[in-house]
Amino acid sequence: MTQPVQNDLPLPEARIERHSLHEAILNRLRDMIIEGHLPPGSRLNEGQIGAQLGVSRTPLREAIKFLASEGLVELIPLRGAVVKAFGAKEIQDMLEVIRILEQSAGTRACEVANDDAIVGVRKLHDQMIDCYQRGDRLNYYKLNQAIHSAIVALAGNEALSEVHARLQMRLKRVRFIGHEGAEKWASAVSEHQDMIEALEARDAQRMSDVLGRHLTQAWIRVRDNLEGAGAPG
Repeated sequence: MTQPVQNDLPLPEARIERHSLHEAILNRLRDMIIEGHLPPGSRLNEGQIGAQLGVSRTPLREAIKFLASEGLVELIPLRGAVVKAFGAKEIQDMLEVIRILEQSAGTRACEVANDDAIVGVRKLHDQMIDCYQRGDRLNYYKLNQAIHSAIVALAGNEALSEVHARLQMRLKRVRFIGHEGAEKWASAVSEHQDMIEALEARDAQRMSDVLGRHLTQAWIRVRDNLEGAGAPG
């Protein structure tokens, strides 16, 4: 007997639309946490947020669960979803691990990265500088984090990249407040300029030194403003 031909063409389109909605909600919630519109320790009111974003509770809950898997949200019994608040020591410890990871990756990147990949990081850097000059903090921050992730990826160590990505995700709000104030922001930009120059020169020792200084300064830039990150002393 001839088997009927199954037409599955509509299914991929439906999945893409669902995926796009999920990504849109997820990205918006993440930005709201990063910018402090949803402060650390605050409960995520599904009805209020759903009305604000114009979405139903089902995709909103899926996005919240995903944020919980990233470590940005906690699911607390009897209280619901709450924006994660990290203590000062937790933040310092995570930044220290990120520093060690990035120094290792940056040194390796100078040795093994191909020229096209380094050019790609330079393009991200130039876009980031453009955002800085326009005063666009959120997109500056996103490009900033993309640069750090790209440098780590250049080392070609998937395990290192995975651990780094997990910590980067948890510290999104904390890293964002590190650019508050003209002096702090200018300092971070200067360090990034040194970073890209070291990478382009394939100067492994300089790259390690710059990343070490940059991540050490990252803690200094946020420690006096931890209340904004929702971190107890």
